[in-house]
Amino acid sequence: MKKIITLLFTIMLLAGCSETTNNYYIFSGESESWEAEFTYNGTEIWKEKNGIKTYTNQDRHRFVLKYKGSLEELSSLQKIEYSYETFSSSGKTVEEFTDPPSTVTFSSSGGSKGGAKVGEDEVILVNV
Repeated sequence: MKKIITLLFTIMLLAGCSETTNNYYIFSGESESWEAEFTYNGTEIWKEKNGIKTYTNQDRHRFVLKYKGSLEELSSLQKIEYSYETFSSSGKTVEEFTDPPSTVTFSSSGGSKGGAKVGEDEVILVNV
């Protein structure tokens, strides 16, 4: 019985010393010819062990760029280069085509562990 009570107390103590925050943000914008969407999904974990506070985080993001015109308008496209920049990270994609593109949507994704997190009030800069 003592072992069960000790185990329950330990579980309650550990649960009380840990806090997790999930962040899910969608940023979107458009120009005359393009629409862009940046989706951010991150998890932050604060723990305390032996009187020491720790913080870890991990995230995934996806960037989608969509041409507003027709696919036929992109038929002569041989290369597309686009980038995005947040306060804490950035990404750049260069795609070359030997044949005309088969879609008007281009995307990239990534993630990190222990990197800087994206805030919900960030401004995402996009270049096409």
